[in-house]
Amino acid sequence: MPLTIHAAPVVLTMTGEPPLRDGAVVVDGDRIAAVAPASEAVDRFPDARVRRWRGVLTPGLVNAHAHLQYTDFGHLASSGLPFPEWLAALNRDRADYTEARWQESARRGVHLMLKSGTTAVADIVSNRPALIPVARSGIRGISYIEVIADSARWDAKRRARLLDVLTSPADRTLGVSPHTPYTVGTDVFRECVAIARERGLRIHPHLAESAHEIEFVRDGTGPFALVNHAVGFTLELLDGGSGLTPAAYLASIDVLGPDVHVAHGVHLDAADRAVLRERGTPVALCVRSNRILQAGEPPVADYLSEGSPLALGTDSLASSPSLDLWEEAAAVRELALRQGYTAADLDRRLVEAATVGGAAALGLGETGAGTLRPEIPADFAVFDVPTDETDPHTALVIEGGGSCIGTVLAGRLVHRR
Repeated sequence: MPLTIHAAPVVLTMTGEPPLRDGAVVVDGDRIAAVAPASEAVDRFPDARVRRWRGVLTPGLVNAHAHLQYTDFGHLASSGLPFPEWLAALNRDRADYTEARWQESARRGVHLMLKSGTTAVADIVSNRPALIPVARSGIRGISYIEVIADSARWDAKRRARLLDVLTSPADRTLGVSPHTPYTVGTDVFRECVAIARERGLRIHPHLAESAHEIEFVRDGTGPFALVNHAVGFTLELLDGGSGLTPAAYLASIDVLGPDVHVAHGVHLDAADRAVLRERGTPVALCVRSNRILQAGEPPVADYLSEGSPLALGTDSLASSPSLDLWEEAAAVRELALRQGYTAADLDRRLVEAATVGGAAALGLGETGAGTLRPEIPADFAVFDVPTDETDPHTALVIEGGGSCIGTVLAGRLVHRR
């Protein structure tokens, strides 16, 4: 690939530097060679091809929670079903899917992410064929192999299945996702975490997405207990619960830590949030999915005020209207304001959550993901939003949805509008 200068009215490096007006990112092969004012870049690299963009150029976005294999399940997002019934419908629809259909659904999800400026994703994988198109696409991030099992099923088949996936060539960085405390036995949860840590893999469970989860973990009762009884799961928590909140429960079995990030975090009180901060565990917010599933509203204003590490995720199209991370950021912004967050840093922090925050949640900080600086992979996107007197962070959060006009992955232009 020829040396290329990508110039834009505003470049956000997300390295702590102020927005770079009339800036440029110079790409040499699959790496960034320089980030500089456009005029300086042209002088330093006179033989480079120059591509001039309108709008704001940012690091590639990092979607910290998604299920790409469910891209074709959009009918469930519009079903109006509350969370327990939605889960049952999802499981029924899954039964009709073949290996080819899982691959095609995941492939469409990757396309939508690249089209909206996302270049890295924490993707939960329940069906192994969905790994293939994600790996082939070159999109960065981690594919987390999902585990749902009680001890009997784990011992019979599912431990071996997880180990087989983790030890087979995948052309993709893998992690482990013990699904939730209401679908994974206590001993199984511990062993999943041990397997991941023995291999240096990251861990990504769902946590406190629904109020029903609180009841199940604390008391062993409620709708999720009924579901477990119906499918014949014999989870340890069914025997009277743990007496703890979901976050305290995961802390008690040594799940939480800096190698973990959790999805949703809707029903976490101040003590729960403090536990996550103490353990260095970020939360991937998915407020549109929570709204559609009638699961509640995460305490976004409290997370921000308390300095909790945050990332943004879209969840899947089975429970979200889009895979566009700026549309998710706008929804998080609206919720934060409604909850009383008034600090002037709101938009900047949401842009951080969509870039460096997501990269930190996935353990990608050392690779430079979520930033623009020399010698790191050339992953970035350009958004056609106002660049005059508007703060670029505000412009992206409020008007960034649907505005991606270019996405570059490993130096290659993979989307242009």
